[in-house]
Amino acid sequence: MSQFFYIHPDNPQARLLKQAVEIIRQGGVVVYPTDSGYAIGCQVGNKQALEKICRIRALDMDHDFTLVCQDVSELSVYAKVGNTSFRLLKNNTPGPYTFIFKATREVPRRLQNPKRKSIGIRIPNNTITLELLKMLDEPLMSSSLILPGNDFAEADPEEIRDKLEHSVDLIIHGGILQETPTTVIDLYDEQPVVVRAGNGNTEPFE
Repeated sequence: MSQFFYIHPDNPQARLLKQAVEIIRQGGVVVYPTDSGYAIGCQVGNKQALEKICRIRALDMDHDFTLVCQDVSELSVYAKVGNTSFRLLKNNTPGPYTFIFKATREVPRRLQNPKRKSIGIRIPNNTITLELLKMLDEPLMSSSLILPGNDFAEADPEEIRDKLEHSVDLIIHGGILQETPTTVIDLYDEQPVVVRAGNGNTEPFE
């Protein structure tokens, strides 16, 4: 049975965030709010937690995974970012975007796209998640919580509880969110390519 935390979307309770961090560090899988629906995540290096997420979402290991970061200062550790790409990120984050880059050696191979050796990077505009990441002091391995057969991320934490309370370790209730997915921007070759138009404005990348 998963734990279920009601966390205030504007003033997150530090006590609950600390408990969430401990669950993640102990190998737990957590459902958490973003600016584009709910996402599911775990500690970057935890293979068993990653496999659990793949089972829940019915993903294979060729899926494009994302590292959710608290700010741009973490980018160079995990992604090969040129000056142009860095400026684009700095001007458009936090926000509802996923950016695709060449991965560095710090990214576990199992998280990289097997053909391109790429990784997604995300800095969401959500107070709960940004405070959680600050306390965790490392990115979350993450994927949008799109359950098999659905096209959009889950938006209602009570419904998520009904579906996943026996499958995940923690569900963070941060309000009912919109379901629109992130806009995906490929910056693998520095030249921005809009892969998917979603919640984020595509104009800065066109």
